[in-house]
Amino acid sequence: MMVFLVWLHVLAAVSWIGGTIFLSVVLVPVLRREPFASQRGVLIRTTALRFRSIVWGAIAMLLLTGPMLLHQRGISIMDPSGWPTILSVKLGLVAVLLLVTMAHDLIIGPRVGQILQLPVESRTSSDHAMVAWSPWIARSSLLLTLAVLLAAVVLVRT
Repeated sequence: MMVFLVWLHVLAAVSWIGGTIFLSVVLVPVLRREPFASQRGVLIRTTALRFRSIVWGAIAMLLLTGPMLLHQRGISIMDPSGWPTILSVKLGLVAVLLLVTMAHDLIIGPRVGQILQLPVESRTSSDHAMVAWSPWIARSSLLLTLAVLLAAVVLVRT
């Protein structure tokens, strides 16, 4: 049972992290090239919406298997005073990552989608700022997922 739980947990993490790396390092830079200019917006939105379901499925799996794995190791999720420090760090990073992901998926992403439908000349300065800063939200998510992965590796080595 423990091996299966670890496999599910790692599969969910790999799906999320690998997809995030693919989008950030491969897809978006390719779509910025001139031949894709006319299709860029629709391709990014379509891909991101498809990936969103994978991310939230992965999050559900991680939130389900994580406490089960801790229980298997004799660590109570309900007793933070008994947590190893690295677990506190990991769960803190996870909380921030979940907040950033929710903000991106539920607020920022949809708003940027609306802004991009507007003619450039009718966009406000805050609209331009949101469009300019939105890729940094995705990049910060990538860095957070990598930090969570590092904390997870340290945790299983303790």
